[in-house]
Amino acid sequence: MKKIALAALLAFTLLPVASIAQVYVRVGPPAPIVERRPPPPERGYVWIGGYHRWDGERYVWVPGRWDRPPHPHAVWVGHHWVHRHGGWVLVEGHWR
Repeated sequence: MKKIALAALLAFTLLPVASIAQVYVRVGPPAPIVERRPPPPERGYVWIGGYHRWDGERYVWVPGRWDRPPHPHAVWVGHHWVHRHGGWVLVEGHWR
């Protein structure tokens, strides 16, 4: 039982590290695709624009979507790529 508890604790300790790992890509991302936004599902939704992600071999387009903000004054900061340390890094979108 102690071994299982220790293994679970170790696994949960490593989770945050995996979630902040960044991938550096040598080739910059393609230009964003211009998307046609469908109408929002209901009032109060915010459009989350699409972006290119790296799948390990090439850039893949992730289409935009509508999402409900977590609170009334939340602002969406979109996904974007930045050039750092000789490579390109995706900065994940987030609510601010």
